[in-house]
Amino acid sequence: MGTVQLRSNCLSFVELLAQGIALISPTMTAALIIPVMYGNTGNWSWLSYALGTVMLLFVAMNLNQFAKRSATSGSMYSYICRGLGLTAGGVGGWSLIWAYLGISIAGITGFTIFAGKLLAMVGLSAPPFLLFAICAGTAFFLAWKNVQLSAMLMLLLEGVSMALILILSLIVLGQHHFALDAVQFDTATLPWSNLGLGVVVAIFSLVGFECATAFGDEAKNPLQSIPRAVIWSLVISGTFFVFVTYTMIIGTRGYAQKLDQIDAPLNVMAQLAHVGLLQIPLSIGAMVSFFALCLSCLNAGARVIFAMSRHGVFPTIMAEAHHKNATPHIAVSIMGIAAFLVPCVLTLMHQATLDIFNWAGTMAAFGFLVPYAFITLSAPGYLRKLGVLRPKDWVLCVCSLLLLGIPAVGSVYPVPAAPLNYFPYAYLAYLAIGIAWIASLHKRKPHVSRSILEDLDHVHAQFQPQPANNV
Repeated sequence: MGTVQLRSNCLSFVELLAQGIALISPTMTAALIIPVMYGNTGNWSWLSYALGTVMLLFVAMNLNQFAKRSATSGSMYSYICRGLGLTAGGVGGWSLIWAYLGISIAGITGFTIFAGKLLAMVGLSAPPFLLFAICAGTAFFLAWKNVQLSAMLMLLLEGVSMALILILSLIVLGQHHFALDAVQFDTATLPWSNLGLGVVVAIFSLVGFECATAFGDEAKNPLQSIPRAVIWSLVISGTFFVFVTYTMIIGTRGYAQKLDQIDAPLNVMAQLAHVGLLQIPLSIGAMVSFFALCLSCLNAGARVIFAMSRHGVFPTIMAEAHHKNATPHIAVSIMGIAAFLVPCVLTLMHQATLDIFNWAGTMAAFGFLVPYAFITLSAPGYLRKLGVLRPKDWVLCVCSLLLLGIPAVGSVYPVPAAPLNYFPYAYLAYLAIGIAWIASLHKRKPHVSRSILEDLDHVHAQFQPQPANNV
């Protein structure tokens, strides 16, 4: 374990909330994902987002059984260890690294797409490699330098971007006299057969809500601030998705192309609403939002690597904190380099930046589902050990697992077109490598297992109420 620790007691509830919302990236969904949703569920797209939010709230409530009782860096990995054992915990952490890396790549490529659009507006262009480097390099520097600075910047960037989108949405609704759009509530057109696929898209838009748990060592009042940040990041983002989706369907109706064929729906909304001046700030907002997404993932993923390295799962050098900045600088470097190199290699293979964005986001989503299922399974066992398990906790667990089955099945059946049909196998191959490594590690080095259990017990004991001394 490194001698320098992360800076404690520096992230407030608002800063933790900023991390979660930045990783969900509501602007990303508004800018690029809602048209995909519309292609699946049409006028009922808003309902898919509402159902997806409710489903993940069940997972969040299971997660918060742990978060309100203990906290440490990379907490979700540690929580699974306590509930299902060290191998399952290691596999859950391994999967989270894949997920955060994939979303950071989506952030870099999304930044590049909108930076390219802005440059084109003034007659300029830049090679994607340069834009990849600007986004990844700046995000790396901020994640390396100061986690609190990173959080405040993400709050500002994502907040401004969401505010611009809400202003545009209110302008659109005002031009339609705030009348209820009956078409979006016509049950005769409800696409029952495609609603499940729509929920898959919704859940994939919302993954990352748990990232506040990665900052347990750095949070102020963690047992209150982290569970609140987990819930509110979901509620705020889900409500935003429902409202903007409903408005976007109204605002793009009558355009030459259907919503699912539009690659810049916010700009089209602004154009049809006769507020074309908003197109530039909206594009800037989207660009900086994707940057904040990349930054949030570098921060969260690095802390999972840091926590697992501190336990000896990875080389201990990755558990070093910077002597001055008190950030996990080695882990941040690993995440930043990987997030930069992957889109560069795919671009050299002549893949379009938008395709890389779509692929990275889809691949990352698989990485979230496994730890979500693990944390849900972990909760009853954990509560039973504490002697506080109630029947409603079992109900919550079963409901969460059933609901998680919808995106798990919907992502592979019906079988998607190539290359998406190969993605589950790529993730399973990555997962198999992790399982083999972690299982062999505990077999070869039993002292590592003992050390992890001792650390988990020590961390948990720190947050438990101490018995009063009898006088």
